[in-house]
Amino acid sequence: MPQTWGIILSKTLTDPVWFFVTDWLAILLVAKGYSPKDSLLAFWIPFLAADVGNFAGGGISSFLIRRGWTVDRSRKAVCIAGALGMATLAIPVFVNGFAVLVGSLAISTLAYAAFSTMILIFPADIYPPGSVASVSGMSGTGAGIGTIAATYLTGIVSDHYSFGPILVVASIVPLLAAVAILKLVRIPERQQR
Repeated sequence: MPQTWGIILSKTLTDPVWFFVTDWLAILLVAKGYSPKDSLLAFWIPFLAADVGNFAGGGISSFLIRRGWTVDRSRKAVCIAGALGMATLAIPVFVNGFAVLVGSLAISTLAYAAFSTMILIFPADIYPPGSVASVSGMSGTGAGIGTIAATYLTGIVSDHYSFGPILVVASIVPLLAAVAILKLVRIPERQQR
């Protein structure tokens, strides 16, 4: 089903961005000239923002549904906003400053968490109960494969060039995930609550 591929693709494309932040943050800070010891804000603000994003994604979607939006439209609106928010990762490539770096990471992780919450709920919105775990598992497998590949490529690119190209690509990839959601995922009319 196209919906299955949309869910798998979106999770495969967005999870590596999250794991880039969680796994490469200290190295990114050093590469940008900041001492991890002197920049503790950079270590907790993006993760606090992600916590907020988990609640915000579901909360905004529920709010829109209560305002009369369909489940399909409200979930996709959060995905689009999430993809646009994740695109802020490219800002530190073009604008220097510690506050800019931390702010872009915070916006991106908040947006990732909101987007990810929608990806995780799509299987329950679309499939019968007996299939939800299978689709979720397949999307998790895609996320794992995508993250392994992205981690390997991040090491190669950062060793030979810089983190700039990685941040730009990490900003574009979520937009592709949103396109996959918009083009492939449809919540059936009968599932609209």
